[in-house]
Amino acid sequence: MKLPPSGRAFRNAAQVRDAVAPLRAQGKTLVTTNGCFDIIHAGHVKYLAEAAALGHILVVGINCDDVVSKLKGRGRPLQNERDRLSIVSSLVMVDCAFIFREDDPRAFLEILRPDIHVKGGDYSKDIIERPMVEKFGGRVHIVSFLEGRSTTSLVSRIKTGGGASNGPA
Repeated sequence: MKLPPSGRAFRNAAQVRDAVAPLRAQGKTLVTTNGCFDIIHAGHVKYLAEAAALGHILVVGINCDDVVSKLKGRGRPLQNERDRLSIVSSLVMVDCAFIFREDDPRAFLEILRPDIHVKGGDYSKDIIERPMVEKFGGRVHIVSFLEGRSTTSLVSRIKTGGGASNGPA
């Protein structure tokens, strides 16, 4: 799809569905994923690149600020949802991104009906999204996990004054 970055951020899943409909009609594979994406790091980049390689269109659902706070605790997110949406939608491997306000992605998955829904390697295929994805003929795919790379670990190192991680490359 490769829209310009300014045209890749959407308000909701229905707008994304309508934008990608012509490509879906051509048989293009829709890949979805979702997350907080509070501070983009190497783990996110690897995860999104692997997800994008699975199909033709990568759509990323970004958790809204209220949900990130529920999931990650007080003091999170560090960046507001509009900034996180702007950053993720500008990444070269991401075709579209949007904010979703529900506690989990099942509502947007019902709207988008992806061919493949991707989760990071810190998940198993036994996820709450699986029945919804499979209901419409899609499948769940788990990508690799870049050990030692997470926003939570970055925040912890910042708070303790720790330097760069010497974890695996």
